[in-house]
Amino acid sequence: MRLKEKVALVTGGSRGIGRAIVLAFAGEGAKVAIASRNKERCDELVAQIEKKGGSALSIKADVASETDVKRMVKLATDKFQRVDILVNCAAVNLPYRAVTELSLEEWNWIMGVNLTGTFLACRAVLPQMMARRSGKIINIASIGGRLGAAGRTPYRPSKAAVINFTYCLAAEVKEFNIDVNAICPGAVETDMLREITEGKLPEHMMPPSDIAAVAVFLASDESRAVTGTAIDAFGPSNPLFGASTSVRRVK
Repeated sequence: MRLKEKVALVTGGSRGIGRAIVLAFAGEGAKVAIASRNKERCDELVAQIEKKGGSALSIKADVASETDVKRMVKLATDKFQRVDILVNCAAVNLPYRAVTELSLEEWNWIMGVNLTGTFLACRAVLPQMMARRSGKIINIASIGGRLGAAGRTPYRPSKAAVINFTYCLAAEVKEFNIDVNAICPGAVETDMLREITEGKLPEHMMPPSDIAAVAVFLASDESRAVTGTAIDAFGPSNPLFGASTSVRRVK
């Protein structure tokens, strides 16, 4: 029960990595506010957690909306009195798309959710963390934030910016005993990956629970020596083993 009595707010918590983090946090004793554009899936998660004796809250929110984000943090705080842990997991992506074929609307949509949404959520929750002089912020970036690739604009640039934003924010709030870190997952078996690859998934992938385990560590007191960093959780998709999206078996 490493997160007993802690309150966590997880954006993008209704599916994929976010969902795995929600369940892992609840399993470690945290009270969890689950934010997503899909309220129905959030409600299902709340019911699942409460059935096991946990406490959770479902919030419909678009993190690219300043109004929604302010409301999201207020609802979580009204319900649980505070937010100890913020996980920015909400993200969107596109299938392979050349820059010459990319519309400004698509660019703004991805930057709005992936980067601006992270900024808005951090800005909304930080005042209470600073007042208490404690807090944990975990931003979910990507292996794509480490290296560009053809057809992967603007998703990869947005995640590169999330990594740099993490560094900047960590430097700003360390004096308030707030730890800010990012996780850069490699290939993870999620609905989003299925959607952008049109079902042509990499051969070797991690389950979302592998990333959730890293998030639990960063949210816990065990990680008090870690801040202002981005942890590469590439798993078998680590470029050291071959291509960035798959791995050759090593004999």
